[in-house]
Amino acid sequence: MSETIRSFIAVPLPESIKKHIQGIQNNIRLKGLKMRWVKLENIHLTLKFLGDIPLSDIDAVSRTMAQAAESFTPMTLGVKGIGVFPGIKNPRILWAGMNGGTHSLIHFQQTLENSLIPLGFKKEKRSFKAHLTIARIKDRIFPKDIIQIIEKFGNFESEPFTAEEIILYQSLLKPTGPVYTGLKTIKLIKQ
Repeated sequence: MSETIRSFIAVPLPESIKKHIQGIQNNIRLKGLKMRWVKLENIHLTLKFLGDIPLSDIDAVSRTMAQAAESFTPMTLGVKGIGVFPGIKNPRILWAGMNGGTHSLIHFQQTLENSLIPLGFKKEKRSFKAHLTIARIKDRIFPKDIIQIIEKFGNFESEPFTAEEIILYQSLLKPTGPVYTGLKTIKLIKQ
């Protein structure tokens, strides 16, 4: 039996963007709602969750990432607004949205996802929604509390940043929370 790792592909974020998100987290935290906050170092823009993959597949996944990235240049993105998945009545995830070059980002994500299908990865049933998970909601939260948070922070906006690379991450689940380790970095440079 081959050894496997839990993995995903994501766009890393600059520290300035993470600090901006942390400020939002801290302001919402003051409301005293029971949420499990994503650690600053773990905030990223997921493009594709791969799940458990054999260690022997890392090189093939990396080559596929590089082939997908060949047709794309760095993208200017920003963080704007917040919301919840799946909805206000039963929120499970508190997220920050993306703006800027999201059309390019969506096109790139679709190209990446389609290029991974020959390696045995299934296409997501849900359409891609570019977001940053900032908290997981474990206990029941009243819709009015979520509405207040969205009204207060729904218009926040970060400065733009340039997404220049994607990273294949290993996700090691620990009792204290996940630990993400970058395994392969691929630059976005249109040939």
